[in-house]
Amino acid sequence: MSINSPFAINRTESNSTHTVTQKDNSHNSQFKRLTIDIPSYLHRSIKSQCALRGTKIADELRELLAEKYEEKY
Repeated sequence: MSINSPFAINRTESNSTHTVTQKDNSHNSQFKRLTIDIPSYLHRSIKSQCALRGTKIADELRELLAEKYEEKY
């Protein structure tokens, strides 16, 4: 399923690298901070997976939230 998101995670299977990039700048000045509490084990898992991929937690979570909640055009 393709969603119109300002972020994209580019996956390369051969070397298992992932890169989160911003597709456009239309949402740049529209950011709001979101703070959530998650269990320590989940934070460790997210942090280690992002470290292995060389991505930032915030970028990956933005992508996941956009996939789930962004309006589809």
